[in-house]
Amino acid sequence: MKFLNELKTHSVKYMILAVLLLFCTAGVIRLNQITKVEIVNRTGQTFETGVVTQILQDNIQEDGTRVGQQTVVVEMTSGEKKGESLTTTSSAGFLFGAPCTVGMRVIVMQSIAGETVITSVYSMDRGMVIVGFALLYIAALCLVGGMKGVRGAAGLIFTFVAILFVYLPLVYLGYSPFWVSVFICAITTLVTMYFIGGTTRKTLCATLGTLAGVVIAGVTATIFSKLSGITGWNVSDIESLMTLNQINGIQVGGLLFSGLLISALGAVMDVAMSISSAMQEFCDQNPKISRLELMRAGMRVGRDMMGTDSNTLILAFAGTSLSMLVLDYAYDLPFLQIINSNNIGIAVMQGLSGSFGIVLSVPATVVMAAYIYKAELRRRAQEREAAPAEAALEKSA
Repeated sequence: MKFLNELKTHSVKYMILAVLLLFCTAGVIRLNQITKVEIVNRTGQTFETGVVTQILQDNIQEDGTRVGQQTVVVEMTSGEKKGESLTTTSSAGFLFGAPCTVGMRVIVMQSIAGETVITSVYSMDRGMVIVGFALLYIAALCLVGGMKGVRGAAGLIFTFVAILFVYLPLVYLGYSPFWVSVFICAITTLVTMYFIGGTTRKTLCATLGTLAGVVIAGVTATIFSKLSGITGWNVSDIESLMTLNQINGIQVGGLLFSGLLISALGAVMDVAMSISSAMQEFCDQNPKISRLELMRAGMRVGRDMMGTDSNTLILAFAGTSLSMLVLDYAYDLPFLQIINSNNIGIAVMQGLSGSFGIVLSVPATVVMAAYIYKAELRRRAQEREAAPAEAALEKSA
């Protein structure tokens, strides 16, 4: 009888999840049926794959450098000219072109107008390398982490899908990037935590702690922005973004803060889940632990994590700014010019605001977990006290 009840409960739960998944999938498909406004006329222009079969004219110099462009023959492997060999050029630029060798797989930018075909090598074909490394990482995650790794990989894939097929379309349609990112953070946190911890109080505590940390990061960034005068309009690619704002009504000003929330999500999630898991273990090992003692134990775990995690985002944003810092150093710019530049201000805001979210998510998670876990312990204690009384009543009956 007990087995049948459990089977019925699990069947209902899975049916509900299946219905929710169906509705969400239908909503995402409908959301992505967007007719985009054409910003650049690309009529007849496509990017196709090919393989270099001949080097007709090389541009390598005696000192090993490349100047000008190569003339190569590429056998096309996709597009209208698939199977044909086209003579094309490959420039020696750092952003476009590739140092072609026979057998290299390349991406060819191809423009066709009637009988006229204009081509050039855009870059080396890196698609297989990127996909291969991504699959290798997921395989390593699953092999080392076991089922936890598999669930973590599922959560990671869900996060990328949510950003590509929910966040981007909603922002393109003119919704606030900040609130869309809050929604994405909430959904991805809930799903990822569910994959890792299931429907448990530990998952609930970690989810609430993560959301608290992300919101704190957003509030801190907003305060920093108001006091420093740095906004989402101060980013380096604002000219291109202004075009989107004028054509589509995209709220460009919120993109900077939106990206900050999403970038802080992973680190805050790690802190919240670690603290929630540790506090759950404290309760399991000592059910009589008081709420105050539980909070102190959680804070001790959190303080240990702060030592390393507080640097996570600061180092991450500093790493992305290294090329800019090297240029500033080489040009020997004055300190006042550097510290007051928009790029440095944005990097500082992102690093510090995200770290604020990590640090303050610790006490937030500890407090919420202490109350939730203690409530569960009291419920279990009441059930244990009520069990003998119920057994005595059944026996007397």
